[in-house]
Amino acid sequence: MTKPLEVRHKSIIPWPAELLSVLTLSIALVAVSCAAIFIRIAERDIGPNATIFSRLVIATVVFWGLDALRQHRSNDSGDFALTPPNTPYTANDIVRLVSVALVSTLSVTLWAWSLTQTSVANSTLLRNLTPIFTSLGGWLLLGQHFDRRFILGTAIAVSGAAFISFDDFNLAAEHLLGDGLALLSAVLYGANLLLVEGLRSKYPATTILLWRCSVGAALIFPVAWFSEDRILPQTWEAWFAVIALAVVCQALGQGLLVHSLKTLSSGFVAVLLLLEPLLTAIFAWVIFSEALDFDNWVAFFVVLVGIYFARSSRSSSGEGVRR
Repeated sequence: MTKPLEVRHKSIIPWPAELLSVLTLSIALVAVSCAAIFIRIAERDIGPNATIFSRLVIATVVFWGLDALRQHRSNDSGDFALTPPNTPYTANDIVRLVSVALVSTLSVTLWAWSLTQTSVANSTLLRNLTPIFTSLGGWLLLGQHFDRRFILGTAIAVSGAAFISFDDFNLAAEHLLGDGLALLSAVLYGANLLLVEGLRSKYPATTILLWRCSVGAALIFPVAWFSEDRILPQTWEAWFAVIALAVVCQALGQGLLVHSLKTLSSGFVAVLLLLEPLLTAIFAWVIFSEALDFDNWVAFFVVLVGIYFARSSRSSSGEGVRR
């Protein structure tokens, strides 16, 4: 049985900072939830791999500019190197930064592949297990402890997210490959959050995401080149969609999400991200008139209850879960 965490007073983040972190993460959640809408628009003109490549290339330019501006303000010499002032890269840092790009790119790619090998319900249900793997990895690798309230909140939130697709879940032999890919995608996304959480103690969000997008673009380029008819949009609607993916979803959404990992635990961030598919469904309802049934609203409510329990525990703080 997991024992409740005993946290020293100095480890607890002041409530105004906590409130700001949760607000920042909430804005990030809304931004990343728009991704499916923009992807649908972009894929009217280009394929999924080309969409990811275009998004990452544009985001790389955005993050390079933001990182250069940040360093210019903090360093009168105007040096636009990728490292923060007086923070040289170590071999371990480079491995971890490249690993972030590798696991995040693989996670997205495997999830997209799983949707071609299994049902949407199976893939969504298994992908929503990310908070479990994130918390487990934090406990095993980072020495994090989670109290009973956080564990209960995580269980409720995961159950709510799973409820939406549980009726259509099918354990069939022909779905085995796709189910395995979706499960591996969830594990990799959890690993991505843990890696970023560790890097945030040394590097700013712009530097981490600059590496993530640039290396990710290099990794996805050969896949897009050989699998798509073209890798750049041809219509203004598609260009608008990929630019919005880069600026709104990647720069704003992922930027604020990574920023929040300095004060919030990766486990809690993963729990809050369970709202992403539900918010996407609401956006699709508003924009594309896609129907939302009673089960969607029930799932939304249950996930919110789980998030409330997880948030009200001390384990939601990035500093409050260490041994």
